Amino acid sequence: MLPEEKILHTKNAKSLHAIQSGVENSNRIALSADCVIFGFDENKLKVLLIRSDLKKYLGKWSLLGDLVFPKEDLAAAAYRILKQRTGLSDVYLEQVHTFGAVNRHPAGRVVTVTYCTLINVQHHKINILDNELHWHDIKSVKELAFDHQQIFETCLKQLQKRVQEHPLGFNLLPKKFSLRDLQNLYEAILDIKMDRRNFRKKFFSMDLLIDLNEMEQDVPHRPGKLYKFNFEKYEQKNKKWVGIDF
Repeated sequence: MLPEEKILHTKNAKSLHAIQSGVENSNRIALSADCVIFGFDENKLKVLLIRSDLKKYLGKWSLLGDLVFPKEDLAAAAYRILKQRTGLSDVYLEQVHTFGAVNRHPAGRVVTVTYCTLINVQHHKINILDNELHWHDIKSVKELAFDHQQIFETCLKQLQKRVQEHPLGFNLLPKKFSLRDLQNLYEAILDIKMDRRNFRKKFFSMDLLIDLNEMEQDVPHRPGKLYKFNFEKYEQKNKKWVGIDF
């Protein structure tokens, strides 16, 4: 760098104090975190919703969310909100998207960062049921408070994309499952009806299912073979994994 260029660079550089001053004098923008908790239960994909306690949206359902504390990390805020609203603490949350439309919140400018997860409802008991907190079939979700309908739909699309890219769904099934169980799972998450023969052919071609040489017991339909997912083989193939194209 030439001497005159160095002087110019120094003159244009902003001090930390100047940046702090700019932040303090700018328009106040609040930051919040929203949690979209999807659950698989009774062969249905559901989402956890709560009644809005804001007068403008009284009676409407909303996602779980709250403001981020000034000295709180985003992820820490999401886990705090989840714990406070549901009692759940053993759930992994993945950051999905940021929503910052100017008029998205009636109280003022609020930017929200959304976190999402997918759990087996039977394995995670909701310990707090304030504001009618409970699970809703995704097909019944509409006209949520704030811009939560948009947030919900964005997270649902992301989940559907992720479940085809990675075998996330196997963590929702019993250790031993039938191909009927597996197809029900994917149909629920992707919200599509699949051809039974093509579905089974697709999974057998991946060579990631272990035939246990066991049959279902006490089922109201014709018993099917039981399998388990070969996680070890999947890890070996992970770098070559191209996803599941339905």
